[in-house]
Amino acid sequence: MRSRSGVKSLLGVMALSVLLGVPAARAEAPSISIKEYAFSPAQLTVAAGTKITWTNHDQVPHTIVDEGKKFRSHALDTNDSYSFVLTQPGTYRYFCSLHPQMVGLITVVKGG
Repeated sequence: MRSRSGVKSLLGVMALSVLLGVPAARAEAPSISIKEYAFSPAQLTVAAGTKITWTNHDQVPHTIVDEGKKFRSHALDTNDSYSFVLTQPGTYRYFCSLHPQMVGLITVVKGG
């Protein structure tokens, strides 16, 4: 939990960046963990232009395949990652082609 002075400092930096036209630090890029034959989080909402990274933490290979054929990874071994930038708003349903019961959903909204 942040102290009051820490929150005030953060708000001050954000306000100063707005006044000066300098973007504040961006949030960390979203990541999806593959563990125990599941994507976590299974559902994610991001702004258009966001890069998403999937990382396989299982001891078996997995893939990431978009049902709409916009993106497809190669087989990811343990600790391998795959990243993709989603530029168009919409709903992206994906699955593991090796284990089709593994499914995920990404909703992309118009960026600001």
